[in-house]
Amino acid sequence: MTKPESNARAGEDVSPAQSLNAAIAGFMSDFKDFSHGIDAKIQKQDDRMNKLDRKTMMTSRTALAHAASEDAPHQKAFAAYLRSGDDDALRGLEVEGKAMGTAVAADGGYLVDPQTADTIQNTLSSTSSIRSIASVVNVDATSYDVLVDHSEMGAGWATEATAVAETDTPKIERISIPLHELSALPKASQRLLDDSAFDIEGWLAGRIADKFARSEAMAFISGDGVDKPTGMLTYPNVDNILWTWGNLGYVPTETAGGITRADPIIDLVYSLGAEYRANATFVMNSKTAGHVRKLKDNDGRFVWVDGIAMGEPARLMGYRVLVAEDMPDIADGSMSIAFGDFNAGYTVAERPDLRVLRDPFSAKPHVLFYATKRVGGAVSDFAAIKLLKFAAS
Repeated sequence: MTKPESNARAGEDVSPAQSLNAAIAGFMSDFKDFSHGIDAKIQKQDDRMNKLDRKTMMTSRTALAHAASEDAPHQKAFAAYLRSGDDDALRGLEVEGKAMGTAVAADGGYLVDPQTADTIQNTLSSTSSIRSIASVVNVDATSYDVLVDHSEMGAGWATEATAVAETDTPKIERISIPLHELSALPKASQRLLDDSAFDIEGWLAGRIADKFARSEAMAFISGDGVDKPTGMLTYPNVDNILWTWGNLGYVPTETAGGITRADPIIDLVYSLGAEYRANATFVMNSKTAGHVRKLKDNDGRFVWVDGIAMGEPARLMGYRVLVAEDMPDIADGSMSIAFGDFNAGYTVAERPDLRVLRDPFSAKPHVLFYATKRVGGAVSDFAAIKLLKFAAS
């Protein structure tokens, strides 16, 4: 062993206090070296984590840039076209996920950018129209065919020893739904378009959606099928007792131009097949709804009751009610109430693309925006919809 070092001068003894101070100084020096080593290891670990974070951010940034490259150029080019008529960027734009390869439509106009198109579509779907409860399909052709099996397939019982008799085959009905051009023509002043604070895409989407919603709502109910969809009330109707395929069955109120009892509504509900009642909805306008609200059953209870849970809508005979203002008012012989599973009974077919053509010349100093889309509609299952006729028989 080596002799301990001493800071005392020769011939002097080391005091206990000095010895303690020397020991503490040595410990602090060793602890400082240890803490420096720990700090170095922590810094090294932080550097590794930072490198890993940067790699993760670089990986995710690629997806964001990819999404922006798909949507932002179209939106930016479309906004420039709406404001100034500059279509150079749209002409050279490739559009993915559309029926057409570019933003230029073959029959004139330009495809609306995805954000504006989604806004319009969401507005149409949320309106009080048959569209909100019907079956909606997107097609790329000029028509859409629905195949419906409206007959019973034969069946029978047999044993191993007996011969099996031939059964009836189902009958398939083909219903063709042609697509028609629906248009809107909103206009804005050039001064308003030059204002960079003006939300041109939001304004255009709102105007187009409002016009399309009103036109569709009318056509899906009473359209004659000439250059427009065929409305459900346009089809032939017969007393439900005599119902056959190709007609809509009705139940009379037994009162000319009115209804005084709840019994006809009960008869209407149970005139619909059980397989359709689970998803059924009443359709009527506000005036008719106000009249039906006052009806009571034989025990004096209202047949139209408020929802039990908070936020739940009132229901008629336990079924949802869609208030569609294009349904006819109550009159003698009117079909003012429809009831059925419209998802099965009525089909709306449309092309996914929406085109806009800018016209700065026809209404100076305003700029017209001619927006068009193709849509069709027709009854696809005549057994899924029943009508209430306000007549004696």
